[in-house]
Amino acid sequence: MNGPGVRWTTEQVLALAPDDASRKAGGKLSTAGPWSEAGAADGAVWGLCKGSGKKPYQTVVDTAGPAYKCSCPSRKFPCKHALGLLLLWAADERGVTEAEVPEWAGEWLEGRRKRSEEKAAARTGGDAGAAPPADPEAARRRADRRAARITAGATELEQRLTDLLRGGLAAAEQSGYGLWEEAAARMVDAQAPGLAGRVRELGAVPGSGPGWPVRLLEESALLHLLTSGWLGLDRLPGPLAATVRTRVGLPSVTEGAPVRDHWLVLAQYDTSDGKLVTRRIRLYGRDSGRSALLLSFGAAGRSPELGLPVGLMIDAEVVPHAGSGALRADWGRQFGPPGPIEGPPPGGSTTDAVEAYGRALRDDPWLDSWPVTLREVVPVPARDGGWQLADADGTSALPLTSAAVARPGLWKLAALSGGGPVSVFGECGHRGFQPLAAWAEDIPGTVPLT
Repeated sequence: MNGPGVRWTTEQVLALAPDDASRKAGGKLSTAGPWSEAGAADGAVWGLCKGSGKKPYQTVVDTAGPAYKCSCPSRKFPCKHALGLLLLWAADERGVTEAEVPEWAGEWLEGRRKRSEEKAAARTGGDAGAAPPADPEAARRRADRRAARITAGATELEQRLTDLLRGGLAAAEQSGYGLWEEAAARMVDAQAPGLAGRVRELGAVPGSGPGWPVRLLEESALLHLLTSGWLGLDRLPGPLAATVRTRVGLPSVTEGAPVRDHWLVLAQYDTSDGKLVTRRIRLYGRDSGRSALLLSFGAAGRSPELGLPVGLMIDAEVVPHAGSGALRADWGRQFGPPGPIEGPPPGGSTTDAVEAYGRALRDDPWLDSWPVTLREVVPVPARDGGWQLADADGTSALPLTSAAVARPGLWKLAALSGGGPVSVFGECGHRGFQPLAAWAEDIPGTVPLT
């Protein structure tokens, strides 16, 4: 087990909630009333929460993970009981005091520790009892069959794009969305979900507002670049070829040795396509200066299991994935409890942010955004009715994305600034800047904006 860790803030706990409903439900359980035998020790928090049944729910949280275990039937991670317990622990030292770990909580915590050691041994080749690898020849045949289907799909898409340009972009509005949905379905059949997603985005452009023909041409060019990349995959450099494979929808694979660092947890947010919930966690290595993106997925109504407290720093390993962008990684071993972030990561001006995104596009032309930190910027209204982050010296500004303007985080950022300069971490892309976390000189700690 880990040594004692810092108590989280209320905002750090709420940032782990899978949705607004869980935040509200957890808030109702954040007082000492429903809890009994609550305690904390060695990087764990536990308690018994009174429910509708005779037996209270057993809830335990490994704060070094973080990971959650609750006897309630909820399929969300963390559930409302885990959130309520963490909120109580964060806000009231008397409600959750240092104590000896009870047997029911200790069994789960010990099991997590053993599984973590086994995974670490497997990564280093030290797990002698590991299952033998699958038949490599059968795996190769399956990969070849899938590649052939993707090639057929990419060839069909190239013909559709040729027909689109030959008929003129203006005709795309009359064709309707059904034609593109059919093409997307065929890409799903070809086992190329990445191509299917881009085709759906392409089909939604015609008639989407002023300037849609330009956007349609841009999206068509990116799709053509991707299909051409797949069809000429054997002529591409290794990192770019790995990026193309991932973009068409093949699984991303880890590559290289684990990278140990003190990782700053800067952002965590979820997106959903109606079938799958994708959680994105943005990290920054204090010592290496390296950025990392962790992805976790939840299907069939389940929340993604991986969740890290925004605003904390963790001594841990990440395992990088192959690809030109070199951002995607898997979460690995931890070597101690989380601690507070001492301040924002290194950053620059809004011009520096755009230049960083431009450099990233050279390695991955399909990249929607790039993680950057802006220093000394002020949130101000823009002339078009939106908002922007302007350099304090007035030299340049970055518009915020329409999604950022619609979120409550914008008003939190404006209140934190109060008209003065702040540091902001976020994603800079062709749609603008998406703020995810902020820091002010006179206010301690990291303020999540998601």
